[in-house]
Amino acid sequence: MRLDFTDIVAASGGFTDKATRSAGAEVEMRGFMAPPLKPEINFFILTKLPQAVCPFCDTAAAWPDDIVLVRMARPVRAINYDTPIRVTGLLDLGEKTDPATGFVSLVRLVDARYQRV
Repeated sequence: MRLDFTDIVAASGGFTDKATRSAGAEVEMRGFMAPPLKPEINFFILTKLPQAVCPFCDTAAAWPDDIVLVRMARPVRAINYDTPIRVTGLLDLGEKTDPATGFVSLVRLVDARYQRV
């Protein structure tokens, strides 16, 4: 199933019905890889629009509705922030803090893979 960024967070701030129904299922999203901290990565931020700086957030309350944390199935090389990509992975919803990085997220694609569009 393909999800757009607008399919995830409702105007009320909660998750949309489409996102809730898709939780745990494999979905496809399109966007851009925000610049990661190093060239070889096992996670990155998928953004709706190209961003030259990664939009790290310190709390879930500040989490923008147009970014998704992507956890890769295996490490990959980062690509330019303005290259459109298609990401496929399992949709995971709800506030979580990554124990290794301390990164807080509300929406994740896990066991993901990507390809240039």
